[in-house]
Amino acid sequence: MQRLRHFISVVLLPIAALSLDFNQFSGGPSRNARSLYEKTPLSERSRIIKQAEHSIHKRSADSGGDTCNSLQRYDTKLTSNTHSHSFDDLSGSVSLAWIGDGTGVLLALTTFQVPLFMLRFGQSRLYRSEDYGKTFQDVTELISNTFISTDFGIAIGPESSGKVILTGDLSGSGSARIFLSSDFGNSFTRSDLPFNPKMQIVYNPQNPNVLVAISTKSDLWISENFGEKWRIISETVCAVKWGADNTLFFSTNLNGSCSDRGMLTLKKTIDNGQTINTIAEKIYSFGIGGRFLFASVMTGTGTLRMIHVSVDQGKEWNMAQLPPVGHEQFYSILAANNEMVFMHVDEPGDTGFGTIYVSDDRGMVYSKSLEHHLYTATGGDNDFTNVTSLRGVFMTSVLAEDGSVQTVVSFDQGGEWVPLRKPENSECDSTAKDKDKCSLHIHASYSISMKLNVPMLPLSEPNAVGLIIAHGSVGDAISVLTPDVYVSDDGGYSWLRALEGPHHYAILDSGGLLVAVEHNPTVPISQIKFSTDEGQCWHVYNFTKEPLFFTGLASEPGARSMNVSIWGYRETLITQYWVSVTIDFRELLTRDCVENDYVPWLAHSDDISDPKDGCMLGYKEKFLRLKKDSVCWNGRDYNVNKQPTPCACTLDDFLCDFGYYRNENSSDCLEQPELKGHDLELCIHGKKEHLQTNGYRKIPGDKCEGGNQPERKEVDIRKKCISNLLDPQMQTQNNGKPSHSAPIIVTVIAIVLVSCIAGALFVKKYVCGGRFLVHRYSVLQHNAEANGIEGMDETLDTNVAGHAKIGFHDDSDEDLLE
Repeated sequence: MQRLRHFISVVLLPIAALSLDFNQFSGGPSRNARSLYEKTPLSERSRIIKQAEHSIHKRSADSGGDTCNSLQRYDTKLTSNTHSHSFDDLSGSVSLAWIGDGTGVLLALTTFQVPLFMLRFGQSRLYRSEDYGKTFQDVTELISNTFISTDFGIAIGPESSGKVILTGDLSGSGSARIFLSSDFGNSFTRSDLPFNPKMQIVYNPQNPNVLVAISTKSDLWISENFGEKWRIISETVCAVKWGADNTLFFSTNLNGSCSDRGMLTLKKTIDNGQTINTIAEKIYSFGIGGRFLFASVMTGTGTLRMIHVSVDQGKEWNMAQLPPVGHEQFYSILAANNEMVFMHVDEPGDTGFGTIYVSDDRGMVYSKSLEHHLYTATGGDNDFTNVTSLRGVFMTSVLAEDGSVQTVVSFDQGGEWVPLRKPENSECDSTAKDKDKCSLHIHASYSISMKLNVPMLPLSEPNAVGLIIAHGSVGDAISVLTPDVYVSDDGGYSWLRALEGPHHYAILDSGGLLVAVEHNPTVPISQIKFSTDEGQCWHVYNFTKEPLFFTGLASEPGARSMNVSIWGYRETLITQYWVSVTIDFRELLTRDCVENDYVPWLAHSDDISDPKDGCMLGYKEKFLRLKKDSVCWNGRDYNVNKQPTPCACTLDDFLCDFGYYRNENSSDCLEQPELKGHDLELCIHGKKEHLQTNGYRKIPGDKCEGGNQPERKEVDIRKKCISNLLDPQMQTQNNGKPSHSAPIIVTVIAIVLVSCIAGALFVKKYVCGGRFLVHRYSVLQHNAEANGIEGMDETLDTNVAGHAKIGFHDDSDEDLLE
């Protein structure tokens, strides 16, 4: 079976999590994992409340606006703007790579390979398009007919640098060959590597001429002139990530084995390997999210690990106030920006779930956000989704005690989690005990891993305000029945069943156009569906007279294009061949949108006239959005029109500080009884800080003004403690020279640490009654933080590219840390 693989400069998949220390288990799924779709009501233990009513407001010219008859004679226009291309070569897979934004340049790499004993033989062909895939030119001669690796063969440079790297697969040799382009793939130069890469070559996001890669011998290589020359900067390197300000972080193991994860050393260089500093030892893994550098560190007591965090690139560390985990557990960064972090902490045992915590602006103090969060230990699957089309909205799945999976959503970035409202045009399915009361449940990564008929993850785009497209089922839990496609136009408050059965879908023209193709791998297709009113009405277009077996829908990342490509293959008696059909919808929308095509819309609001409605993290956001019955072109230069207005502060704009908690349905922060009258201990900036507080800390990113702002007092600051993550001598440059003062420093540090530990034990036992850590996690209430993690849905590639995307998208530790 042919397969379509997407390699693009901005990762298309909207969900992924960075697992800081994810453990792979060889055993099969647990009992819970095998029965996650049982028909059961939502567990009472999950911290989820009943959702308030929310009204749909049609954005049409009038209440009777008809969008279904707004297009006339569209077949003729689309037929003249449909372009087909056949790839007449023998190939088993095709990889697509968009180069730049708005350039129209697309590379298609077809590959065919046959394994023979320990070697692989095959061929690659390279095609290039300059018109969004309407036409292709065979440019295989540019790569000298070299077989390009199917695992990590295409690496696209950041932003619109125009840089491309193709990695050749020279089976049986001790080196590899790469092809380099700086002109958007128009020409390539050949370069032979002095090593065999074990991973895709990684660009420095701030300087794409600087490249790094780990070899199959675990050596770290770097090039400062876009691959012309390479030099080795470290041996036995297990993972490498770019941070801010051209800082390169990597983990090593002096014992020569990356499998001994608890004994790794974390290092960094700011001058491309000329000097290297050791910044942490005994680490299990590390990751980067926003401005935060995280390390999972062995505690020295058995197999327990704890998270340490640094906001100055490893100069000083703080211990995160999170539960420790054992060797069968893991931490995972679900999302992060420069102001906060969503962290998943796995439960002990093979439960398939854990707890989501949300950090303060230091990445150190965490509040409990959601219990029973579905996250399988065996495959690393979870449904955490950053809805990038509306600030503060996240969706995920919870695992009930009896094994059912149900979807919940937060509209205040983790403050409260509620079920999704049942679409008005849908009926409850067989999972519902009460046919009049049920919820919408979204299929995401977990459903795909369970081989359900779900071809795509939920989709949203930052420049398509409020839009979400997803597969779902309506009942008491996610169903194994064939899902339908649902659309929300207000960020997840209300939903509409848009298409029956599973589909592939894409957002074009900043939400002005939606396209979809029915998913049926066994039957050739010839139709595409499209909507100009955010999924209320759909039109059908027959794009070919000769049906093809559909494999994927491709459009330029960013949802600004008007072109979409349908990829598939056709069969003859003796062969199969790839086919691409590209449809340009520009001529369908015959006029540019003008001011009268837009209407004001207030996010997170039922009533735009209510001065108190719509406040989220201290401010309102009013948008100008396209009327549903306006059939016009937003254009590539369209920008989301935001009109932010600050709100008066309330207690809901503040988190409970360390040592305080909130009762359910209350905004008041109460002091934990066992800590009343005692100072609280925190290690901040590597020092001990005694502080006294009235119990409130403003939510990171909250923009409220005036109103009720509780004062926070900090007194008696004492610099007495350091994180146990590292010793001071680690901050010196690692030039391989022995330090004569090391024994003295170690002795002094040991004495200081013993004193600190003794003092901490005394405080814990006698001052706090031995219960210092029992109730330290306050419950996060309304308005838990701003913007859905930026970049979160690009990939949290821990370089933070953030669409996730920061860059959140390394799916597991196996990608990040080994």
